[in-house]
Amino acid sequence: MLELVDRLMHKGVVLVGEATISVAGVDLIYLGLNVVLAAVETIQARERKAS
Repeated sequence: MLELVDRLMHKGVVLVGEATISVAGVDLIYLGLNVVLAAVETIQARERKAS
């Protein structure tokens, strides 16, 4: 399990989710969520490559 978390932090993971709250078939609220999970060193290295 620890190796899996280490690998995910080294490579980076993006989690995407969405939810809609509706009443009587009428959409009231839409929630969108994007989460990036990575080690700080990984993010900084990718920023240097992009520059």
